[in-house]
Amino acid sequence: MDDLKHQMKDHFIKYASYVILDRAIPHVIDGLKPVQRRILETLWRQNDDKLHKVANVVGQAMQLHPHGDAPIYEALVTLANKGYLLDRQGNFGNIFTGDPSAAARYIETRLSPLARETLFNPDITEKIPSYDGRNFEPVTLPAKIPLLLMQGADGIAVGMSTRILPHNFTELLEAEIAFLEGRNFKVFPDFPTGGIMDKSEYDKGRGKIKLRAKIDVKDPKTLVIREICYGTTTESLIRSIDEAAKKGKIKIEAINDYTAEEIEIEIKLPRGQYAEEMLDALYGFTECEVSLNSQIIVIKEGLPWETDVNEILAYNAAKVVEFLKMELQIEKGRLEEKIFYKTLERIFIENRLYKKIETVKTLEGIHETLDASLKPYRRKLLRDPTHEDRERLLQIPIRRISQFDINKNQEEISLLKETMSEVEKNLRNVKKFAIAHLRALILKYGPSYPRRTRIKAIEEIDRRAIETKDIKVGFDPASGFVGTKVSGSIQLTCTNFDKLVIFFKDGTYKATNIPEKQYFEKIAWVGVADKKTVMNVVYKNKETSQVWAKRFIVEKFILDKIYRYVDEKDELQHISTRPDAMVELQFASKGGEKPKNMVFSLSDVPVKGAHTRGVRLAVQKVKKVTAGHH
Repeated sequence: MDDLKHQMKDHFIKYASYVILDRAIPHVIDGLKPVQRRILETLWRQNDDKLHKVANVVGQAMQLHPHGDAPIYEALVTLANKGYLLDRQGNFGNIFTGDPSAAARYIETRLSPLARETLFNPDITEKIPSYDGRNFEPVTLPAKIPLLLMQGADGIAVGMSTRILPHNFTELLEAEIAFLEGRNFKVFPDFPTGGIMDKSEYDKGRGKIKLRAKIDVKDPKTLVIREICYGTTTESLIRSIDEAAKKGKIKIEAINDYTAEEIEIEIKLPRGQYAEEMLDALYGFTECEVSLNSQIIVIKEGLPWETDVNEILAYNAAKVVEFLKMELQIEKGRLEEKIFYKTLERIFIENRLYKKIETVKTLEGIHETLDASLKPYRRKLLRDPTHEDRERLLQIPIRRISQFDINKNQEEISLLKETMSEVEKNLRNVKKFAIAHLRALILKYGPSYPRRTRIKAIEEIDRRAIETKDIKVGFDPASGFVGTKVSGSIQLTCTNFDKLVIFFKDGTYKATNIPEKQYFEKIAWVGVADKKTVMNVVYKNKETSQVWAKRFIVEKFILDKIYRYVDEKDELQHISTRPDAMVELQFASKGGEKPKNMVFSLSDVPVKGAHTRGVRLAVQKVKKVTAGHH
C-alpha cells in the first residue's frame, strides 16, 4: 500500500510539473508556451518569405510536439490572432464575433517581419533534443522584444494559473528604454478589442482593471456599441443584454448586430426610455462592463515565478542587452576571422611563399615548409596559423594567385576593420547600443500598433440606484390618459423597472409597460404591478341582482395579455386597495317598505386568486352599492 502511495505521489508530482513547465505557463524570456515556440521554430525552418498552408505547418510542428494536430492548430490560430508574429491569409476567425477559423487546409501563414527580426538567431539559441530524440528544439527563443507582455497569456496548470493582459508594443519598448536609462516607468494593458479602461487598481499587474465597451449615443432612442470588452464577443454581449432585459433590469425594444470589419451593435429603446439614462444600466447589468484580474506567473530558470509587470520588463530589458552583447561578440569573432584570412592570403601570394613548396615531396613536408616561411610575418596576423589555415592556402587555385589584386584586398581589409571598430565601440557600450536598437524597432513597427484602449477613471456604478430610479406616472380619470407625461389627478410613484396593472370597468385587467402617454377606455383602477397589493372587488350579478365580494393579489401575468377578474354576466360595483375597505348595500324595497341598508367590512373576505369566485354578501336583491364609512 505504501509503495502505491509513493508511486501515486511521484507520478502526480511529475505530471504537475510537466503541465506547469511544458504546457500551460509561458516562459519569461520569450513569453511563449512550448507549443507556440515549436510552431514558430517550424515556421523559421520553413521560412522562404512565401506563405505556407497551415495544415502543412501543423504537420511539421508535430515532429517537435508530442500531442495531436488539433491543439497545434488551435494554438497557431490563437497566436496569429494576437497580431504580432504571424502573417495570415484566409479566414482565421474573428476575435470580435467569436466566429471560428476555416479548416487548416484552407488557410496560410508565415512569420511576420517583426518575428523574423526579433526572435531568431541560431548562433545564440540553446537547443535540446525533441521528445523523440530525432530533432532539436530551442529551450527558449532569444526574444529582443517583451513578447510576454505584448501578447498576454492565459494558462491553467495544476494548482496554479496565470493571466497576463496584453500591453501596447510602443509603450513596452519605451518602458525598457526608461529602465536602461535608469528612469521610472509605468505600463498599462492595451486590448485589441479597444474599449475604455480604468487602471487605478492594476498595481503593476497584481490587481485588476475595469473595462467598458465604447457606446455612442446616436439619438435619444438609439445606442450603438462600437468597441467591446476584452474576453467578450459580440455574441456573448448581445446574450447578456437579452438576459438583463428578460430579468427586467433594462428595457430595450430591439437589438441589431451590424458587425463586419468594425463592431456595430445597435440598441433601440422603447417608449419612456432614453439613451443617456440607459448607459449606466448597460454597464451595470451586462457585459458592457467587465473586471479583469491579472495574476502573473511565468517560468524563469526552470521554476514558476510569481512576479509583476515591472520586474518582467526589467528582466527582458537586461536580456536584450545580454543577447545583443552575445551577437556583437559573435560578429567580432567572424570579422577577426575574415581579416585574419585575408591578411594571411595576401602574405602567401604577395611574398610568393608558394614557390618554396614547389619542390617538397610530402604533404607533411609542405606544411612544415609553409609554417616556417610564415613565421617572419607572425606579428601582422591576429593569431598563429593552424593546420586548417595552411590547408586553405594550399587549395587556392593558380588562376586566383595569378589574378590577385593587392589593392582590392587592402580595401576589403580596411572595410572589415571599419566594421570591426564599430562593433568594438558597441561592445564597449552595449546599453547604449540596446537603447538605439529598441528605438529603431519603435520607429519601424510602432505605427502598426497604435493604442486601442483608452484610459479613463470609471465611477463605480451603484446597481441599486440604477434599479430604483423613481418616476412619476399620472392618471387622468376624466380623459382616460395614463403615463409619465400625463398630469392627472392621480399620481403614482414607481421605478423605471415597474409595470402598471390596469383594471377596466368591463371586468378585465392587464399588466403593461409604463407608457409616456396612452389612452385607455373605461379604466376602473390603475396601480403598480408589485405582486403584493390586495385588491378589494365587489360585483353584482346582472340576472339575480345578488352582490358578491372577492379579494386577490395579481401575482402572475404576461405583459399586455387581457385577464378577467369578474365574469361577463357580472357588473363591477366597487374596486379599492384599502385594507379596511367597507361597502354599504342598499336592498331593493319590498311592497312599500322602507329600503334596508347594510354595511360590510371587506377585510372579512379571504384573499384568494383573481379568477376564483367571490363570497356572496347577501341573499336579497341589491339596488345600490356605495363605499362604506369608517
